Amino acid sequence: MRIVEHYSHLNGLEYLMVHKPVLWDEIQQVITSVDVTQFKTKVSKEKTRAGMMLYAPIEMNKEIGAEFQARGWSESRTSYWVTQDAKLIRKTITMDVTRQKEEIEAGGGNPIYSYNQTDFVKERVAVEVQFGKYAFISFDLFVKHMAFFVGDVIDLGIEILPMKALQVEMSSGPGYYEGKLYNLIRQGRGSPAVPLVLIGIAP
Repeated sequence: MRIVEHYSHLNGLEYLMVHKPVLWDEIQQVITSVDVTQFKTKVSKEKTRAGMMLYAPIEMNKEIGAEFQARGWSESRTSYWVTQDAKLIRKTITMDVTRQKEEIEAGGGNPIYSYNQTDFVKERVAVEVQFGKYAFISFDLFVKHMAFFVGDVIDLGIEILPMKALQVEMSSGPGYYEGKLYNLIRQGRGSPAVPLVLIGIAP
């Protein structure tokens, strides 16, 4: 595969190239090392595409994941406690996970354990490879990367997405780079308040 486009939000790419150039090299190596043609294995059953051979996103994701793991990238979780009281959430959101629970209980709230999980983290850089439904991409960009950034686990989030030209040949109809780029820019220059890099890939 190849990188067709990339977009830097809040100087995410510039940060990566200056402070973590080895990681940027590794990300590029992972993408170019995957021969996507071997994953064109799904026979479409849709009326408009019956019999067409399509790319299998789950298998593509596994292959990319294996390449990241081989380079020392690993899954990471950030845990936190939530409750029904907005004031308690505002008070505890920046605290460590143990103190969050204690403060919620002391404030009379019911603490509920929750967490966010990201595919790959290395040296405070998180990567999500997203070939799933479009809603998952928005969750990554506006919730997951932000949670890790606010929790001081990462300095930068990266989202790898198919370009539209690849997406139309995938079996699950995932989101695509051009659409998510539009959504990101529409939010304005400062939202979400976490440095990001969007990467669009194609065969």
